[in-house]
Amino acid sequence: MEKFTRLDGLVAPLDRANVDTDAIIPKQFLKSIKRSGFGPNLFDEWRYLDHGEPGQDCSNRPLNKDFVLNQPRYQGAQILLARENFGCGSSREHAPWALLDYGFLAVIAPSFADIFFNNCFKNGILPIVVDAEEIDRLFNETVAAEGYRLAVDLEQQLVTTPDGHGISFSVDPFRKYCLLNGLDDIGLTLQNADKIKAYEERRKVETPWLFS
Repeated sequence: MEKFTRLDGLVAPLDRANVDTDAIIPKQFLKSIKRSGFGPNLFDEWRYLDHGEPGQDCSNRPLNKDFVLNQPRYQGAQILLARENFGCGSSREHAPWALLDYGFLAVIAPSFADIFFNNCFKNGILPIVVDAEEIDRLFNETVAAEGYRLAVDLEQQLVTTPDGHGISFSVDPFRKYCLLNGLDDIGLTLQNADKIKAYEERRKVETPWLFS
C-alpha cells in the first residue's frame, strides 16, 4: 500500500447523498479479487449510457456528458467531494478499490457508512469527515472555480483551501499511523515476519508430526 502523507489534488464534486457501493462499483463487476482494473467501471451506471459488462472495452462506450467525472474540468481529480452517508449498502471492498484505481486518494463528506469507511483506510484512501456547513462551502467553491484544488495534510490533520482557509479533521491514531507508513493488514503482519518464522521453526521441533 502506498504511503499517504500530503496531497495537493484537484477536486471533483459528486453532489449526491446516500451513494451506495453498488453505485460506486456495480455488482456485475465483482468478478476479481485483485485490487486493480476497477477504475473504468467506477460509477458505471452514471458514467455511461449503456449497460456495462465485465471485460468490456470502456473506451468505446457512450458517455453521459452530464456526469461530473466525464466533464473535462474534473479530469485527473484525486479528491472526491461527496454528501452524507457515502458508501452505504453492501460491504464490498471493491468500492474503495475502484475509487483508488480511478485515481482518488481522498474522499471528503459529512458522513460515511461504517464498513466503507474502514475499508478505505485498509486500501490507502483517506476518508475525511467535515461538517455539512464546510461541505456546502467546498461544493460552492469547487463549482465556481475551474481547477479547484485542496491540500490535504494527514500529519497535521488539516484540509486547506486555495484562499488559505483551514479545515481540521479527526482520524484514529492507529489508522493515521498505517496510512502514513503505507501499512495494510498484510504489511502490519509482515512487520513481525521474523517472529512468525521463529515460531514456525520452533513448532517444527516441538511437534514434528504436524509437519510430516
